[in-house]
Amino acid sequence: MDKYKILICGKQNIIIDDFFHHLSDDFDLLTTSFRYEDIVKHVSLFHPDVFMLCLNGETKEDLSVMMELKRIFTRESIFVFIAGSREDCDFFKSTVVYMAEESFEKPINIVAIRNRINDYMEDKKKKEIEDAKIQAELEKIKEENRRKHVLVIDDDPIMLKVVKEHLHENYDVATAISGKIAYKFLESKTTDMILLDYEMPGEDGPDVLINLRKREELSNIPIIFLTGVSDKDKITAALSLKPQGYLLKPIDKDKLIGTIEKFIG
Repeated sequence: MDKYKILICGKQNIIIDDFFHHLSDDFDLLTTSFRYEDIVKHVSLFHPDVFMLCLNGETKEDLSVMMELKRIFTRESIFVFIAGSREDCDFFKSTVVYMAEESFEKPINIVAIRNRINDYMEDKKKKEIEDAKIQAELEKIKEENRRKHVLVIDDDPIMLKVVKEHLHENYDVATAISGKIAYKFLESKTTDMILLDYEMPGEDGPDVLINLRKREELSNIPIIFLTGVSDKDKITAALSLKPQGYLLKPIDKDKLIGTIEKFIG
């Protein structure tokens, strides 16, 4: 199990020594200077969970560094703890307000510090889990409320217009007059279903279906053939490619919508 990381700073060397003597088995520890550039560099390289400031008569000039670091610590979700005399802790809290999550006054109980750090980190993990659950639910709601998308591939502009007219109230619809244009569209866009003309000049519907199925990210998109072909052998050949179905032209609006709803709602 990875240890929590603590970046330690300050002039109180006795407390810092106690950290390394008593807590090095519990945490990954690293010290840094009061220089702004040093702290920022250590935050970037070490990725601490906690910034521990061990106080011993720091001045306002010293603590001005902490005020500059507020935004970075907040962005990186770093807890700030302070330890020192009551006077030093009070001075810090009055100078750098709303920054220290916890203060430890002399006499310092190193075990208490260890326990509080662990408590904070456990609470943080629980919050992250809860936040992830909430985000997943929000994404689910967003997906459920999102209008589904249908891509229609047909070389006949009139057919494209008819299908789009049938579907525009319930779905977002994109059209392509060839497989080549459809491939280009799908390089940067996504769709929930493809309606594919069976007979097209050059690359016909079966060829387009085969090429779409070769791309892993597109392999699960439902594909329905639109065809004016009623020949039994050709229909059998079309079904051998395992599309999700086929619809005969001229397209019946209710049947079209019912078929789409069956697969993508």
